[in-house]
Amino acid sequence: MQKEPGTCSIVKENPVIPGCTVSGEILSGVQCFSLARGTDISAESYPVAVLQYNLAGQAVLRDIDTNHETSITSGEIILKPANHNIGVKATDDIIYLEIPLGKEFVMNQVIKAGEVFKLKELVPYQDGKIVNMDIASNDHMKFVVMSFDEGTGLSEHAAPGEAIVFALDGNGIIGYEGKEYPIKAGEQFHFAKGGLHSVKADGQFKMALLLVLG
Repeated sequence: MQKEPGTCSIVKENPVIPGCTVSGEILSGVQCFSLARGTDISAESYPVAVLQYNLAGQAVLRDIDTNHETSITSGEIILKPANHNIGVKATDDIIYLEIPLGKEFVMNQVIKAGEVFKLKELVPYQDGKIVNMDIASNDHMKFVVMSFDEGTGLSEHAAPGEAIVFALDGNGIIGYEGKEYPIKAGEQFHFAKGGLHSVKADGQFKMALLLVLG
C-alpha cells in the first residue's frame, strides 16, 4: 500500500496475478491477500480470531473442523474464530484483508462467528445524524462503521494511530492537513498517525474506519 496519506485503492494496489496467491502487510498486523480464480489457501488455524473483509471477488471458506462452507463476496465481512482450520478457495479473482483481533478483544454482539455481513448494511441512515457502530477493538486496533446523513460530518481532529477509511456507500469529502479529497464508494483513504483530518457527507455517506494504534 502507498506510504503517503491520500485517496487510494487497495484493490488496484494489490492486483491479482494469474494462477498465483499473493499476500502482504498493508498496516501493522493487517494482511492483504490477492487470489487468482481457482487458487486457494489451504486450511489453517490462528491462535486468535480474525476478521476477513472481502474487497473484491468471491470465495468459499471451508471450516474443516465443522465441515461447513460459507460463500463471501465483495463488501462482506466474516469473523473467523480462533483455533478453527479454515481454508479459502477463490471462485473468482479475489482481494481481501485479514484483521487479527488478538487474544483480548471486544466484539459487537451483532457480529456472529461464521456469519457473513455486508459492512454498509450494519448501520442505517438517520435524519440529520451520524450513526456509529464499533465492530471490534483491542489494545492495538479499532474497527468501526459509520453513516452520515446529508449535511453532517466530523470536525477536524487527529487520531493516535495510522488509519484507513473505506468508503462504503455514497460520496464524502475527506479534509486532510488543509486539503480536501473527494471519496466515493469503493475507494479508500490512508491517514498517517497524528494527521489532522475531517469527514463530511456529500449527500448521504457510509464508511468504515480501521485504526491501528501504536
